[in-house]
Amino acid sequence: MADSTVVRAYAKGIDLAPRKVSLVASLVRGRSVADAIVILNHTPKRAALSVRKAIESAQANAVNNHGFDGKTLIIKTLSVTTGTRMKRFNPASRGRALPYQKKSSNILIEVTGELKPKKAAAKAAEVTTPEVVETPKVAAKKPAAKPAKKEEKK
Repeated sequence: MADSTVVRAYAKGIDLAPRKVSLVASLVRGRSVADAIVILNHTPKRAALSVRKAIESAQANAVNNHGFDGKTLIIKTLSVTTGTRMKRFNPASRGRALPYQKKSSNILIEVTGELKPKKAAAKAAEVTTPEVVETPKVAAKKPAAKPAKKEEKK
């Protein structure tokens, strides 16, 4: 790898428990981006969709914003942390309320790879403006005359 630059993508507030997301994240940690997307497409877990979207976002950031070659990208870091927890209550018998927490996750992805080779600048001498050639004006065609209607005899 010629460049040590890393490109990050965050996915915050995913409505899945971090424990479940980290199981899926461990499948693709350290792999190339193309391999990771194929693995996640065939993983039958709900968290696979969220991890795949975060990886695709990091890939798009690297290619479009930083000029990396999309075929050489490798996942350098894939970490799953706990997000915010929403405190809720389940109604129970005899007027009780049983508390529970809705957990969420944050995903951080860092990818690295090789930069695209820069194209050679076109020489200014070779690039010239084409000469303007006037074309003769063509007379507009008149529409053909319609035949007159014959009057009916009564």
